[in-house]
Amino acid sequence: MSNSEEPIRCSWCGTDPLYVDYHDQEWGSPVRDDQTLFEFLLMETFQAGLSWITVLRKRENFRRAFDDFDYQKIAQYGEEKIAQLLEDPGIIRNKLKVRAAVSNAQAFIRTQEEFGSFSSYFWGFTEGKPIVNQFLEMKEVPANTPLSDTISKDLKKRGFKFVGTTVVYAHMQATGMVNDHMVGCFRHNEVKGL
Repeated sequence: MSNSEEPIRCSWCGTDPLYVDYHDQEWGSPVRDDQTLFEFLLMETFQAGLSWITVLRKRENFRRAFDDFDYQKIAQYGEEKIAQLLEDPGIIRNKLKVRAAVSNAQAFIRTQEEFGSFSSYFWGFTEGKPIVNQFLEMKEVPANTPLSDTISKDLKKRGFKFVGTTVVYAHMQATGMVNDHMVGCFRHNEVKGL
């Protein structure tokens, strides 16, 4: 297929095959499954201060190291497992972020217990409907919004860590709570129909 036949994509994914596949298959698709929401939340918290491609390239290492993103298991991690993770060169070995993964899994379970599912809690902020933005250029996309501020504050109140407003907005984008695909991107309308 020649470049002229390539679909128009958001410019942020460039030409890296991993990034293009992530953009085309996952980013912005509404996620309502708790397991997947936790996977993205864990990855977003490790991404804080780094580029998303750095975390995406380590995704399978994270999957292996964190028991397939099983929040029930992660919530039970003790000091021995935390020490193992901090020695694992395949992941981002930040002590505060590794510990946050454990406490976030615990907070995730408490939130599930309160709302029936994390998805019900998370999507409750938009009454279950994605926010469809109409951005024409990447420079229009905000790093955070009043809604991400609200969700961030609420998550922190529930004991979550590394969930500042920018991390939360990235999570909202990745899991389709907001559709931030550019209007000209082929995924904008695809995602809107999901």
